[in-house]
Amino acid sequence: MVKKIISAALLAASSSVAAAGAITLYQDTATGFISTKPGPGRVKLGNFVNQEEIDSKIAKRELKLKKVLSKTENSESPEFPLGKETAPSMKIHAFDNPDMWLKIGIRLQGTFENRQVDYADRNTLDTDMWDAYLRRARLEVGVGFFENVSFAMDIRNDKANYADKGEQGFNIGDAYLKIKRPFGTSLINFKLYRAKIDISRTETVKSAYVLHYDRPHVADEAAQYISHNRRATNAQMYGNWKNKIHYQIAFGDGVYSGKLKDASGRKFSGKLDQKSFFYGGKITFSPFEGWEEKRRTETYFAKGKHFSVGASYWKSPDISYDDGIVAKKIDHRLINYEISAHYLGAFVQAEYFDFDGIVKKWGESEIGKSNGWYVTGEYLFKDFYYIAPFARYENWDKWKDAKGYDLVSKILGINWYLRGNSTKIGLSYQRDEYEKNIGNKMEDRIKLTSQWFF
Repeated sequence: MVKKIISAALLAASSSVAAAGAITLYQDTATGFISTKPGPGRVKLGNFVNQEEIDSKIAKRELKLKKVLSKTENSESPEFPLGKETAPSMKIHAFDNPDMWLKIGIRLQGTFENRQVDYADRNTLDTDMWDAYLRRARLEVGVGFFENVSFAMDIRNDKANYADKGEQGFNIGDAYLKIKRPFGTSLINFKLYRAKIDISRTETVKSAYVLHYDRPHVADEAAQYISHNRRATNAQMYGNWKNKIHYQIAFGDGVYSGKLKDASGRKFSGKLDQKSFFYGGKITFSPFEGWEEKRRTETYFAKGKHFSVGASYWKSPDISYDDGIVAKKIDHRLINYEISAHYLGAFVQAEYFDFDGIVKKWGESEIGKSNGWYVTGEYLFKDFYYIAPFARYENWDKWKDAKGYDLVSKILGINWYLRGNSTKIGLSYQRDEYEKNIGNKMEDRIKLTSQWFF
């Protein structure tokens, strides 16, 4: 179909080329002499064009057409067992204005798991649950307005059929306007409305590109600590210098009461009012020549290398809450450090989180700190069907330097990239250990995961 479109377009193009650069030839009927000028005894042969000129112009037009026609495969992708990775999403350009386009795609992530919970308290019954659910079900849409202005959004229904939560409902995830290089430099770009703030590397990377769908517990807490789901309506400026230095600064809507928890993990119930915007920023460095990070991901498929370190500071101030017993004003502050690197098939990443403004227990007035970290890594065997074992270790002290508040999580697993991140399956074992004041239990989870991303 694409070849037919190109052929039809080129046929029209070649006629215009002929009209523009043609010469008229005449032949003498007596001698056979060919001339470019009419005269007595000369017959007009027609209009002619240099073949090399035609071939050159048609080749240029063919290249231009191919750039705007829809593509499905990533041209730079390795050849996986089921073929090349898709783009993602299909991008459709307007024929009369290639700066205007529509991009559409889907993301489905399914999980089948067995989850066993063993409580240290003998008076609490242990549980053993078999569960199957859609962790992600998303329709992703992008629109290009001008050369440097676009809009991206997704409609999502996450964790449908998870545990006893039923079919859930649809809501808006990302929904942001992106303005790239308004001043002709990569140093200054803008995003407006619902775009992620970079409170954590693993939380900023799309779930389609992480090693394991369920991110570290401490990172998930950071995602709610400054701004609801790290993407409540905000305005941000970001940019990079030669891919060696990347930065982001932002301000916007703050916390959501439905996601507030105390140090024990108990949800907030009461009234909340925040009288200020959150604010803060992130900066990352790739100090070594040739090791620059050009795209944030956790899956590199044994291509290239990178090394980066980063730090961020975020504050969500003037949070006034009333839990029915205690009425208090607090500030949430989050500091994050990150380091990541990969070389061909080997990848490693670690982050550290420092929280200030933690409520120890709803109904009490004590405020304190919390910190935690994780390290994760993968090794991909390119010559063995793109199979990649991975591991992760996490330690989170939910009330700093106090006994009974530690959460330790360990994961071992294996991913099989059948078509890169477009189609992959995974098998993992996870053990989470909660000390006395945060659940006093141990959870074991065996998960079979799959992803379709197009």
